[in-house]
Amino acid sequence: MFENFKLDFIETPEATLRVRYGGAGPPVLLLHGHPRTHTTWHRVAPILARTHTVVCPDLRGFGQSDKPPDSADHSGSSKRAKARDCIALMRSLGFDRFALVGHDRGSYTAFRMAMDHPESVSSLAILDGVPIIEALERCTERFARQWWHWFFFAQPDKPERAILADPDAWYGGSPEAMGIENFADFQRAIRDPETVHGMIEDYRAGLGIDRAHDEEDRRQGKVLRCPVLSLWSLRDDLEDVYGDVLAVWRPWAPDLRGHGIDSGHHMAEEAPDRLAAELLRFMRTDRPGP
Repeated sequence: MFENFKLDFIETPEATLRVRYGGAGPPVLLLHGHPRTHTTWHRVAPILARTHTVVCPDLRGFGQSDKPPDSADHSGSSKRAKARDCIALMRSLGFDRFALVGHDRGSYTAFRMAMDHPESVSSLAILDGVPIIEALERCTERFARQWWHWFFFAQPDKPERAILADPDAWYGGSPEAMGIENFADFQRAIRDPETVHGMIEDYRAGLGIDRAHDEEDRRQGKVLRCPVLSLWSLRDDLEDVYGDVLAVWRPWAPDLRGHGIDSGHHMAEEAPDRLAAELLRFMRTDRPGP
């Protein structure tokens, strides 16, 4: 797994992150979702590394990266805080500007990074995600039925107790589908109480401080200044919940393209060749944004 990549722990001003990086060429940062770690990219990263320098961290609160202290507003788990970590990480590796890819919960950190640090993000690929404020404003009965976990995870204490009672039953997964080493890393994460708490805090921040940051951007008329690619899994429920996914993104992304791909939700594990091809095509054709 990750042949010829380096595994390291890199200290940033606010958190120490576990990071895997390798390859050569223009830099690209890959951000995982819930409940994965950076190893979810093990089938995609080597393909991208043939032409790019690929950086894959465990986000703050996830995997073996630092867990933020608790606070009433969950600011330590905000996407703004995680974006600062990632900017500092890339600068420590010598990259002031880079392509950015975020999946699932990682897409919210990627979105926030591109909004807060437009000078650093040359292009943004969002996998199975829309801005948090757009998701919450579209909270219909269908959303509540299919994405009920957003609201359960916002409750104090109970989500952690439910998950840790039987993490394997809660999250599922298998070595056959995920790959043996990726599955082992995932299992270490979901069985660790501190990591489970860190992952759930990501959702608590999402319903409060992260939404407030999106609302402030909207009031100020801010939009993404880089090319944006939105990809979603046709065998997951993004289209079912939102209908026209690109229509959700257009108010935020003047330079937008995207479509669904034949995959389940964890597309980096289920459709790595197709995903890598889409990302490489996008990174070759991206151009300065408005």
